[in-house]
Amino acid sequence: MPMTDDIRKTLSDPTPFYALAGAGDLAVEKLREVPERAAAIAADRKAAQEKATAALQEAGARLTEAQAKVAETVGTLPTDLKSLQERAQGLALQSVGRAAELAVKAREVYDELAERGKVVVDRQRKDTADELTVIATKAESKADAFAAEVDSVDEVEVIEVEVDEFEPDETAKPAAKRSTSRKNTPKS
Repeated sequence: MPMTDDIRKTLSDPTPFYALAGAGDLAVEKLREVPERAAAIAADRKAAQEKATAALQEAGARLTEAQAKVAETVGTLPTDLKSLQERAQGLALQSVGRAAELAVKAREVYDELAERGKVVVDRQRKDTADELTVIATKAESKADAFAAEVDSVDEVEVIEVEVDEFEPDETAKPAAKRSTSRKNTPKS
């Protein structure tokens, strides 16, 4: 059951969704800056090429100096393995500390993106609710107008038709009466 609870908790936590929404919002914000930066880069392209050429020449000179220093250092490498081991341990501890710092920083960024995403989602929910309120108001006003129009229609006029009483025409002959006599004869 603990595994089911963990899955349920993971699926019901909106923080990853908010972080994703915040990251998307941040990406949109940064992408809006791209055209301005591209224009600035294009304008400075020639100057950058000249600087790159100068830097390349300087790098070549530094490479020559570095090669000389490496050759000198190789000649003076400490032969004491214990000092090398201590240096390695020190570097390992520094790396662990740096990794912990980066983990804390990553969590801070994640939380900031989640908060930003929550703001985006809440803003979208509010906008949708406002739109629905406007639609409901319009529908209600149309319904009121229709009801007023129905109320204003006059009552249906009842047409009364007068029917003259049927009076027999005096000139008409009454229908002849049939006289039938029935004989009651016993059946044999």
